[in-house]
Amino acid sequence: MTKKEFISNLKIDLFSKGVRISAEDKGRKGGAGPAGSKNIIFGNTVANVPTFAKFVADSPYSLDNNVLKKFNKKIIDVKIPNPQFYKLKTKDGIPYNKIALLHGEDCLATTVVQHCIYWDTPLRCKFCGIDLSKGSTLDIKKPEEIAEVAEAAKRLDNVKHVTLTIGALKEEDEIKILGNCASAIKNAAKIPVHVQFEPLKDLKRMENLYSKGVDTVGIHIESFDKKVLENIAPAKAKIGFDRYLKALEYAVNIFGENQVSSFIIIGLGESDESVIEGCKTLSGMGVYPFVVPINPIPGSYMEDAIPPSFERMKDIYESVASILKENLSWKKSKAGCVKCRACSALDVFE
Repeated sequence: MTKKEFISNLKIDLFSKGVRISAEDKGRKGGAGPAGSKNIIFGNTVANVPTFAKFVADSPYSLDNNVLKKFNKKIIDVKIPNPQFYKLKTKDGIPYNKIALLHGEDCLATTVVQHCIYWDTPLRCKFCGIDLSKGSTLDIKKPEEIAEVAEAAKRLDNVKHVTLTIGALKEEDEIKILGNCASAIKNAAKIPVHVQFEPLKDLKRMENLYSKGVDTVGIHIESFDKKVLENIAPAKAKIGFDRYLKALEYAVNIFGENQVSSFIIIGLGESDESVIEGCKTLSGMGVYPFVVPINPIPGSYMEDAIPPSFERMKDIYESVASILKENLSWKKSKAGCVKCRACSALDVFE
């Protein structure tokens, strides 16, 4: 086995099995993004590995003093980011890590509004934990606060890009808030910005984001299996595939190929065929299909889920990598989850 194959296989297996780690150092438990996990850097990649989910208790992997072990035998040294900006506070005494967090190796990320209008309704996404992190973070982050943290993260920790997520709100509110935050970050830190939002009814609102300095966008369809989407993410199913695809196409026209992405979650009950065909559709549009295994968040409706097997994910990653258009690559993405790479192993298969 080559070193590249070893790293690729290890990244997939860590997503599938998780890593046992001491209770005080497991990472972030709840939230909208990569919650219930810990970032570790090894080889030429970074992985946001499950640490909180129930299935992790049976993992053969453990982490001790930056040494990753399998069945208690060392397999590789890893690096665990220790952001210096976490030590700082705003003039109002708010810790920076309640405003934004380091994702992966060099991405600053935050959920600008820690609430979704679907949370207390039957339309809530079953894999999401956006409201579960209240108390450990600010419910609403001000543009100037995020910008202050971004400047410090760039200066102290070599952060190179920012990801902004938001719970579903009124469309005009979502875009206004994200645009104002992006503008503030660009003025203070001058680094690329990625934003994520629902497929818009008024597609021209994306032009406002572009004018505010947004570099890349994510519009996440999650699954191309209609029945799965109706069961797991009913709000998204209600929106429908057509609106998603129209929004993604419009976004590519504004931000360019490889600067638009869409999450495809594996492990929701979908068929492999739906994943591959969906990725072909996205790739053909110039959209990067960000394929990720389910990472069960404690407290979410899917907290007892088990991630897909190593074998299944390897087959899917190999298939998706082979259908990516020549000009689609994580290396060409300016900002966001695709550039971060921590939640997907597609990067090591390109």
